[in-house]
Amino acid sequence: MLRTVVCRAGSGLLKHSRQTVPALWGTQAQQRWASSIPMNTVVLFVPQQEAWVVERMGRFHRILEPGLNFLIPILDRIKYVQSLKEIVVDVPEQSAVSLDNVTLQIDGVLYLRILDPFKASYGVEDPEYAVTQLAQTTMRSELGKLTLDKVFRERESLNSNIVHSINQAADDWGIRCLRYEIKDIHVPPRVKESMQMQVEAERKKRATVLESEGTRESAINVAEGRKQAQILASEGQKAEQINKAAGEANAVLAKAEARAKAIRLLSEALTQQNGNAAASFTVAEQYVSAFSNLAKESNTILLPSNTGDMSGMVTQAMAIYGSLSKTKITADRKTTENNEMALEGNTVSETETETGHK
Repeated sequence: MLRTVVCRAGSGLLKHSRQTVPALWGTQAQQRWASSIPMNTVVLFVPQQEAWVVERMGRFHRILEPGLNFLIPILDRIKYVQSLKEIVVDVPEQSAVSLDNVTLQIDGVLYLRILDPFKASYGVEDPEYAVTQLAQTTMRSELGKLTLDKVFRERESLNSNIVHSINQAADDWGIRCLRYEIKDIHVPPRVKESMQMQVEAERKKRATVLESEGTRESAINVAEGRKQAQILASEGQKAEQINKAAGEANAVLAKAEARAKAIRLLSEALTQQNGNAAASFTVAEQYVSAFSNLAKESNTILLPSNTGDMSGMVTQAMAIYGSLSKTKITADRKTTENNEMALEGNTVSETETETGHK
């Protein structure tokens, strides 16, 4: 009896090792190799990352764990073999219409994993095929919500929306969609040409904007330079005028001080002995010098009636000088007398004030 069981177990292992017959499902572009259903040989060895669903008398009994398992012949039968590995499903190319009525050809890749072998076996006839069809319909509905430009910019959000929609429906099937990736997006040739023209126009626009900004910056820099140059030039002119005015003022002051000093020296010289004779000599010398310069700068000459009487001219000049000196002396005397009277008045007022206090 033991020999018969071992032989049956060996034949079961041999059959299990010969599971090389491919089980094809879906379309030609969507094919996957799956293990065939093994026969009940009492002693079974379940591979890792596989779940064997066992029915007893046509009703679900249990799920065999990886490793050594025992079944009752005739009563127990292995109904489904589910792989717990991550499954990669190639979603075939399909057409979809965007929000702006552009027909697109899109294909993608779907990554699945069976979480509940019981639901995957009894919840849907072919879970992988059902999820693939759901992915296609969800992709078409999500693309219908976006325009063509947003399809290219928001591929990541589009993938996440598709995964979320698939997981909501596939939860009852015991399948979890891990991620969905769009491989290629094909647009019609005319739309592609218009997109290319749009890209070129956008690049030309950016180049024009950058060039205009460069021209504007250059003009601003030139204007700033001219402004600074004018400011510096005006400041230089201002400083030059200030220096020139200060120089002229200093020159006028220097001339005035020199003339005052000369007049003071002359007045001191006139008060000394023979001062009048020296003054007469100076006036005569200037008279002769003035006559020597006549008719050098203009043809019109105004001469006094007594031009030849040099002594008379000198005498007249000295008389004018004497009268001016007398007038000055008289004014000085009056000023002195007024000062003396003011001092006497102040003295008398002070004396009366002191007497009143006593």
